[in-house]
Amino acid sequence: MYYLLRIKIILLVSFFVFSKPASAQTEIYRPFHDDLPYYFGLTLGYNSSFLHQVKSRNFIQSDSILVAEPGASGGIALGLLATGRLSDHFQIRVNPQLIIGGARYFSYTLSAASVQPGEPIFQKKVLPATIVSFPIHFKFNSDRIDNFRTYLLFGVKFDTDLSSNSTVRTATDMIKLKRNDFGLEGGIGFNFFLPFVTISPEIKISYGLTDLHQQDPSLKYSNVLGAIQSRMIMFSLHFED
Repeated sequence: MYYLLRIKIILLVSFFVFSKPASAQTEIYRPFHDDLPYYFGLTLGYNSSFLHQVKSRNFIQSDSILVAEPGASGGIALGLLATGRLSDHFQIRVNPQLIIGGARYFSYTLSAASVQPGEPIFQKKVLPATIVSFPIHFKFNSDRIDNFRTYLLFGVKFDTDLSSNSTVRTATDMIKLKRNDFGLEGGIGFNFFLPFVTISPEIKISYGLTDLHQQDPSLKYSNVLGAIQSRMIMFSLHFED
């Protein structure tokens, strides 16, 4: 009995599937969009940034600072987008952004013998960041499947930190970071074509190449560190015309 019921259900489903009219096929939105020589858009993003550091010789020789570790924090990004067509599968893209928040910091553990009266053993040195970023990417697009497509990107970025303290003269016990940074970026994204807009979620990794550390032997929390480079993971949502 149950066997006959299953046969009837299968036949009924098969009838509706194979009897669908041609007009029920997926509608392709803006099929000639990829033929445009260029187009523009807006970007909203969230990032997690931290500083990669190398210890200096002073850290080994120091008996006052036992631990010096970087930490990550989140920030938001607002940007513009301009994409130019190079071929059927390749594009070039510029994506200037203002990255707000995402303060980077170092956590320190001091030796009990070195702390002053009332000074905590565990300390955090926060380095605020407001970054103007100018990335240039090359995109490789997959073939479009209906209203969906995947792409890979790789490129370079140029950053300027408007909150840099590299020129501060009275920066007692602080860490100074240089204003400008250069690095590499790579990631993956997805295009969802809608009737009037393309929504593209994307995740990318940023790898800074510049040594951002403004060396100053007189700074207690700085002289135990060597080279400092930026790292960032960013999730973006692009809205393209």
